[in-house]
Parts: sequence; structure tokens; C-alpha cells
Amino acid sequence: MNADLQNPQSSFQRPEILAPAGNWECAKAAVENGADAIYFGLDRFNARMRAQNFTEADLPALMSFLHLRGVKGYVTVNTLIFPQELAEAQQYLRTIIAAGVDAVIVQDVGICRLIRHLSPDFPIHASTQMTITSAAGVEFAKSLGCELVVLARECSLAEINKIQQQISQKAASLPLEVFVHGALCVAYSGQCLTSEALGGRSANRGECAQACRMPYDLIADGEIVDLSDRKYLLSPQDLAGLEILPDLVQSGVTSLKIEGRLKAPEYVANVTRVYRQALDRVMEELDKTKVSNQERYDLEMAFSRGLYTGWFQGINNQELVHARFGKKRGVYLGEVSRIRNEEVIIKLEAPVKPGDGVVFDCGHPEAKEEGGRVYGVSQKGKEAVLTFGRGNLNFRRIHVGDKLWKTSDPELDKQLRQSFAGENPQFQRPIDWEIYGEVGQPLIAIARDELGNITQAESAISLVEAHTKPLDTARLQEQFGRLGNTPFRLGTLTNHLKGNLMVPVSELNRMRREVVTQLEELRSQPKRWQLSKNVSYQDLLPRTSPPSPLSPSLIVLVRNLKQLQAALQTGVETLYCEFEDPRAYKQAVNLVRQAQQTTPPSPQIFLAPPRITKPGENWILEQVRAANADGYLIRNYDQLDFFAADCCIGDFSLNVANPLTADYFKQKFGLERLTASYDLNINQLQDLLTTSPARWFEVTIHQHIPMFHMEHCVFCAFLSEGTDYTNCGRPCEKHEVKLRDRVGSEHVLQADAGCRNTVFNGTAQTGAEYVQRLIDLGLRHFRIEFVNETPEQVNKTVQRYRQLLNGEITGSQLWRELKLQNQLGVTRGPLGVSTLV
Repeated sequence: MNADLQNPQSSFQRPEILAPAGNWECAKAAVENGADAIYFGLDRFNARMRAQNFTEADLPALMSFLHLRGVKGYVTVNTLIFPQELAEAQQYLRTIIAAGVDAVIVQDVGICRLIRHLSPDFPIHASTQMTITSAAGVEFAKSLGCELVVLARECSLAEINKIQQQISQKAASLPLEVFVHGALCVAYSGQCLTSEALGGRSANRGECAQACRMPYDLIADGEIVDLSDRKYLLSPQDLAGLEILPDLVQSGVTSLKIEGRLKAPEYVANVTRVYRQALDRVMEELDKTKVSNQERYDLEMAFSRGLYTGWFQGINNQELVHARFGKKRGVYLGEVSRIRNEEVIIKLEAPVKPGDGVVFDCGHPEAKEEGGRVYGVSQKGKEAVLTFGRGNLNFRRIHVGDKLWKTSDPELDKQLRQSFAGENPQFQRPIDWEIYGEVGQPLIAIARDELGNITQAESAISLVEAHTKPLDTARLQEQFGRLGNTPFRLGTLTNHLKGNLMVPVSELNRMRREVVTQLEELRSQPKRWQLSKNVSYQDLLPRTSPPSPLSPSLIVLVRNLKQLQAALQTGVETLYCEFEDPRAYKQAVNLVRQAQQTTPPSPQIFLAPPRITKPGENWILEQVRAANADGYLIRNYDQLDFFAADCCIGDFSLNVANPLTADYFKQKFGLERLTASYDLNINQLQDLLTTSPARWFEVTIHQHIPMFHMEHCVFCAFLSEGTDYTNCGRPCEKHEVKLRDRVGSEHVLQADAGCRNTVFNGTAQTGAEYVQRLIDLGLRHFRIEFVNETPEQVNKTVQRYRQLLNGEITGSQLWRELKLQNQLGVTRGPLGVSTLV
């Protein structure tokens, strides 16, 4: 235990345990196992649409139950909201606020604005989907009216501490929440476009298809790299922050969040209980919370792809992703040493008993695996002999050397179910009593709960002098501590009685019941938030404007100097550069400045900083600005601040999906233009362009979708033995790397200056067929992007799109000629089906 934690109550706040709840059973499991709050989705606008979820009609009863039990309830509205959904979202939010929910967890900037317009005091929590990784991100959330920020999972303890320090210095402090346990997305939340690119399902709309859990081949310089049984290159182990709980408490985070709204109630009960008990120990000044074998066993049985501290202790690319499987395993039992007469002999590394479920892992998790219930276990020396029901296993598919995993423990599941079974409360909250009285006066009992509610009861009978068995503290504790079948347990009891007094036990029992009833009524009251009646989202809509008389303009984004030179030769007027190494930006600007001397009209160059900025990374932004470009492509909140005095274009990563979001970025930050979200299909894009001035926007009509953007470095993990940039040898600078998926598509992998990786869809996609429709709507700025195209391909593609904008060829002709995927945007809708020609 850190010395600073010897008396933690005096110096550190106790963080809340925030548990997931996909349904009523999960909510009950969380409450009965010690959750301080739960988060849950309703049937719309939440990032786990596959969960069972609650309905709006459930809210009054659910919030009453939670509040009675001293638990807060947060509703997730953590998806992007499209223009035509604003009216529905408004009514939805009114229902949530009126139901007395404790807060909403929000991704969409426009929805934050709408909530604050509807209610000046209803709490907003900035979702991890807002990709907040720095003090600037926290300040941005605060300016929107958020009262808590859920940091990106990629933040280390050192970075969390730095953010706390910086927001304190800037007087911009907000409570911070971190994920402490559960599945880890490999991509930054709010920045993953993989499900859309490959399957027309948006992760920003709650429909993640979990492409990160699939096997991939690593191809370096055209050759498959032999990684043996490591195929799951993008599947992180599950996060388990149990061993660093003291550090998290010391960091001052307000809330510890458990992932798992798609999980069973047994999972919720199990993980909540483990973390509750461990946090209790930390706050009671115990040791540095070494994780016990039983706790690790319980967590592994709950759900485990392997347990790891994630990014909390910094970057270790050799450990985050073991790459051997991407699905639940459980507890590792050992390797098969012999097989004889339908018996399996194994040197056990963990306990197993009859009835447990096991699976044999032969190194091919993508294939059907043998498994079943253990029938018998007999110990022979250091080995155990396992037998199974006759005919339950195909022993021809089991081999010496197979790994054996325990995937099911019915006994543990039964214990967990019992923890939330029945109607009587099993996890009770303390109430503190003060007892007053003297001879001839009534006995007065005052009770306070942990939320600050206070109530009192008086005896109907006056106190008399006791000749035997007076009301001492022990007797009072016994009577007022009889709180079984209530949500309460005895906390402290302070005896202020004067003299040796007595009153009938029946009267003490009546007073106790009266106090409990009053407290239950007080706790069950819904929160009363202010809710304005005569306001609407329409009050926040920007004024539309007539179409621009200007001709359509083509913007070209290139990713290396050769592409830049090729694009300059085509006479393009606006160029964006996004290079892996920002040091090359000065040369890029010089090339464009030279072209400005000889090529009318003069081309403009905008530079793109990396997508993510963390504490201590402003040197990268300084390097970008030192190139003295005409402007900058803004990807995140730090860059809004850093480049505030420059000409700036908001990029797709700002997730501009509705007019309320667009108006905020345009008016508050003065951005020249905004890139429309890649989550919009053609109809949703049309809605955006007709509810905001079309001249505010540019639309990317040709690109390799940036699918995964991640802290995990595939180059370091699988092409080196290093743990991070300090010892990896920089394989990203030596090799051209692609990831081949199960259907044979090869996706380009690139690193940026912060060593973060992006996987680009191997197939370019185009919205060429919709260009004329977009021009008619007033759009004038059209972007095309290149990744690894040759200068010749750049030249040809730019020429074709210029012809398209000039009306010389049709969109159908263009995409047939270039053999592109015909799709604008990547969510479900009219364009949800990809066509490959």
C-alpha cells in the first residue's frame, strides 16, 4: 500500500463502482453485489443495440428501485444522432429527464447542446465515444455543459494524473471516469469505422460487428509473415484493473466503470462483487491489494480472453494482444499430457471438479472445438485423470499438447444467482442512529442514511427509570440493528440517553419500522430536474443560406511526397497532406510554394496533425505548424485550441452528423469548413445539407475508409520484440504492411507520429453517383483521398473526378472505370450494400 493511502479517507475520495445492466436481472445483480451506480440503454440511441435494453416505460419503476437501494442510474445516449432524428431524440430526452434519471452518457456534441437547452441542471456525462484523451478534451466537454468525462480507455495512469493536474491548473476540473474492467476495443471509441466499411453497420450507432475479434494474416512487403498460431492480431486481452485499484484511487478518478451491457447477470454479479470487495479493502488501509487466486479465478470465469491491465501501466505491445484467440476462454487448466481409454491425463494448473465445462484448444479457435462437461476427476500424483460422459467427446479430435480451458463452473454460477435471487435485499447500505431521551420524556430516534436523508421517530410511551436491564448501547444496537429484509444495515449508533432508562421492546420495534418506512419513501422520490416547456431543438438550428454561386471544387488528400507531386501536376487548387512523418511537411509546403510561382491558380496546402493528441504530445503539433502551411485539418479538441489562430478545416473525426453539432464547431471555433461524418448515408447527408448552410461542408467522395485507428501498434507487436517506440527498431519505417482478412481482402496498415496505427480498407469506395445531387443541394467542396496509390493512379483518379465535377462524365462511368466500391458513407440505408465491380 502506498504510504499516501495509509489514511485514505482523509485525502482521497472513494470512487463509485459503476456496473452495466442490459436488463432487469442485470440491474438487480449489480445492486445486490454492491454497485454504487448502473448504466443502461433504452430501446434507441445507445451503443449496445444488441443488448436486451430497457424501455422508456421501465424508467419510473427502475429509478425508484435504484434510488431506494442507494444506487444511481445513468442512461446511455451514446451514439451519433442524425438530422431527422432530432425531434424524436428531443422527446426521448424529455422522458428521461422527467423520470428522474441521474445522468445521461452522451457522444453527440449537438445532443449535449440540446440537453442543456431543455434543462439547465440535468447532468450530462461525456461518453468515451467522445474520444477525450487530454485536458483540452475535458475543457471542451465542460464548455458543452458536461459534468463528468469518461476518458478514453487508452489513457495510462501517468496520463490520467497529468490530465488531473492540468485541468486543476486551468480551473477546468471535472470528475473523471475510467473503465476498470471488461472487453477492450482495439480502436479508439468514437473513431472506429470498421463495421461500417465492411458490413454497413455503424459502431457509432450501436451496431459494432466486432471485426477486431477476427483472424488476420500479416503481410510485409508482399510476403505473409509466419506468426505460428498468432492470428488474432487486433484482439486485445480483456481489461482488468484490479491490481492497480490503489493507484486509481490515488489518481482521484470519481468513477470506476465495468464494461458489459451485453453480458449475463452472473457476469455482472461476479465482477461487481470482486471490485466492490477489493475497493472496500483499499479504502480500509489494507495492503496494495494483491489480487487473490480466488479473485482472479472469479474474473476469468466471468469472461476472459486473457486478463491484462490494458493501457493503465503504459504501452506494452508484446502483452496487450497475445493474438492466439479472440473469444472467451476462462481459466487455464493445463496441457494434455496423455490420452488413454477415453481418459484425458493433465498436469493441473487450476482446480477442476465434476460438472465443470471445459474446451480443448488445439490452436485453431476459428474451427469447431471439442468440449463438454467433466464427469470424473481423480488425482494421481501431480497429474489428474479426467473422464467424460460416454460419447460426449470425439477423442480423435483431441491431441497431446492441446490446452485445456475451464469455460463453465455451475457451482460458481449457482452462488452468483443466489446473490440476487428473491425479493429481500442482500446488499444493505448503512444507516447511523442517534438516540435521545430522559425520564418522563419520549425516546427520540434519529436516523441518517449515506445519501444524507434524515428522519426521526418518537416513542408513544414516555421513558421510565429502569431497575433491571436498562437501555444501554448494546441493547439499542440489537433492537435498532434488526434490519433484515430492508435495504439497510446498522452503521453507527450514538447513545445520548440520560440515566438508566427503559421502554417496551415492542415500542422500539415500532419506531425502527417507522424510521425505515420514512427513509424508504424519501429515497424512492424521483430526482426533480428543471425541464423547460416552451423550448425546442429548432431554436438551436442554424439559419440556412442560398446555394453558393461558386463552381464545385476538388480537394485532394495525399499521404506521401510522390502523390503530392502528381496531384500538383493536375492543377488541383486545394491539397491536404497527411504524412506518417510530420518532418516531411516542410518539404511538402516548399513544393506547393514552388508550384504557386508557376501554376495559376495558386494551390493551397493544408496539413493534417495525427488523429489523437495526448498529454505531452504538443511537440508534434508544433512540428506541424512550423511548416507554415496555408491551414490545418483539425482532428481533435487539442487541435481546436492549438490552431485557433489559423485557417482550419474540421475533419471527419469530429463526428459532425447533425446541424446542432455543425453549428457549434462552426460558430464557436470559426472553422472554415466541416467534413461531414462518415456515418451519414446519402439521405442523411442530404438532411444535413438542408438543415445547415451547405457551404459549411465538404464531403469525402473517394477514399479508403480508415477503419481501425488504434494505440495498439501492429508493427511493434509482430515485426519486433520491442514493447514500444523506444525499443521496437521502427519496423513501420522499413516495411509496407497489410492485413489480410478472412475473405482475402488486404487492408493497408500505416503508423503516425504518435506511433498509432490506422488500418485502411483495401478497397477504395466512391460516392460519385451522388455528386450531381449534392451539387444541386449547394455543396461545393468535394474531397478525394489516397493511401498507397502510385503517382500514375493519383493523376488518373484526379483527372476523372475533375471531369465528373465539370459534368463531362457521369458517376456511373467513373466508378465502373476505376473499379471502386460504389458507396457513399457507411451506415445502413439505401447505400448500405457495397457493390464491387
